[in-house]
Amino acid sequence: MENPEKMNKQSVMKYYGYKGFIGNLKYYYRFGTGRILQTLAYFALLPKWVVVLNRMRGVKIGKYVYIGQCVQIDSRYPSLITLEDYVSVGVNSMIFAHSEPASNILLRKKYYPARVAPTLIKEGAWIAPGVIILCGVTIGEHSVIGAGSVVIKDVEPFTVVAGNPAKVIKKLEE
Repeated sequence: MENPEKMNKQSVMKYYGYKGFIGNLKYYYRFGTGRILQTLAYFALLPKWVVVLNRMRGVKIGKYVYIGQCVQIDSRYPSLITLEDYVSVGVNSMIFAHSEPASNILLRKKYYPARVAPTLIKEGAWIAPGVIILCGVTIGEHSVIGAGSVVIKDVEPFTVVAGNPAKVIKKLEE
C-alpha cells in the first residue's frame, strides 16, 4: 500500500519544482519557516503583526487589510492566496488554496483528486468571523460573507452571502 504522507510531500515538491536532496532541504526549510511564521501570526496580539507575518509566508496582502486573530491561511500554498486592499477577515476564519483527502488514497485517486487553485479576495470584501473559504474561490469586490459560512464557489461583487454552503442573501447597491 502507498504511503499517503509521501504522496502529499511529492505533490508539494512537484508544485514548487523541488528535486533530489537539495529539493528535500528546500521542502523542509519552506515548511519549517512557514509553520513558525503561521503559528506566530495565529497568536499575534496586533492585527498589523498578523499581516506582516503572513506576507513573510508568501500570502499576497494589499493595503489596509485587517486579519483577525486565529485566522488560518493555507499552509502548503500561501502564495496562492491574495487579499486585495481594504479586505477584512474575521477571527477564526480559514482560507485554503488546496483540497485533498490527505490520508485516504482510494478517495484521492478515484473520487476526490487533489486540487490546487488560487483563492482571491477582492478589494473591500468583508469576511465575518468563522468563515471557511475553499480553494479556487474568488470573493468579489465589496462583498460580505456572513459569519460561519462555507464558501465553495465564486461570490459576485456587491453581494451578501451566508450559510453552508454560502448562498446569496441579497445584492448591495454599487
